Amino acid sequence: MDVRTLLSPAKNPFFRHAQVQCFIAHANGRTVGRIAAIQNDAHTREHGDRVGFYGFFESVNDQTVATALFDAAVAWLRPRGLAVLRGPMSPSINDECGLLVQGFDTPPTLMMSHNPSYYVDLHQRYGFAKAKDLLVYESTTTRLPERIVRAVTVIAQRKGITLRALNMKRFRAEVELVKALYNDAWEKNWGFVPLTEAEIDHLATQLKPIVVPDLVCFAERAGKVIGFAVALPDLNVALRHNPSGRMFPGILKVLWHARKVNRLRILLLGVLPQYRSSGVDALLYHWIWTKGVAHGFTWGEGGWILEDNAAMNNAAVQLGFRPYRTYRIYDKPL
Repeated sequence: MDVRTLLSPAKNPFFRHAQVQCFIAHANGRTVGRIAAIQNDAHTREHGDRVGFYGFFESVNDQTVATALFDAAVAWLRPRGLAVLRGPMSPSINDECGLLVQGFDTPPTLMMSHNPSYYVDLHQRYGFAKAKDLLVYESTTTRLPERIVRAVTVIAQRKGITLRALNMKRFRAEVELVKALYNDAWEKNWGFVPLTEAEIDHLATQLKPIVVPDLVCFAERAGKVIGFAVALPDLNVALRHNPSGRMFPGILKVLWHARKVNRLRILLLGVLPQYRSSGVDALLYHWIWTKGVAHGFTWGEGGWILEDNAAMNNAAVQLGFRPYRTYRIYDKPL
């Protein structure tokens, strides 16, 4: 249902600034692959380049099929004046993006793509080259490094920073705070495309049913919100108990196992530029970590983080995380 909503121009505000053409591959009476070609005008305005995108790629292990799919995307994008094919992005960098290239033995997590290892060969044989790697981190301990525990107390006291949880009773107002923060906190990142207000509203509506208020945190200083973090239970732990995907009785199994989810994904963490490198990110991580443990979560995933974002990657390691998966964004000249 989520993917159907994602691909629906009537429901997804992404289509207000983008055009998408989907293709299905058939062979010998079987469906053997799919791809979406994407023209994202918001990206073009932000970066002033001529990049087209592809996403929602799936294929059997057959280079002929994969090549036909990529060729179909290229044939649709090239007449629109686009010079580079980039992806996978499904449908944008603000959604599931990147091809898994390391960490195939790990289970998929919420709102992260997952693919067989042979997908890497299908891309390389077609002539794709690495544009950027995205690093994902895990923590398998419930104990924060002691130096971090001591540091966050000092940072909070010296700089007058307070933390608070999401207030579900004023959910819409909280979403408005996120709108004000999000685009400023991520403005300088590679490939960044600002989310519109409608897109943030849409995302908030999608996530509201699974939000745990304690795991959405705002950092404030002098009455002003300067950063926020969002962590979500990894519902893939429950969903994997319904491999058929059927509503009944599968949904009953999912609901039962959803009560026992012990894995957490830190989806977003952003700090206003003027407060970066001041320890606010450590305060937010500490909040998520301690509240998560209190709710029974024993494993956490952080990311993705751009490979060349040294500050965030170093912070993740210092907080006790370790890199365990790598995703890759590919480029190919048209």
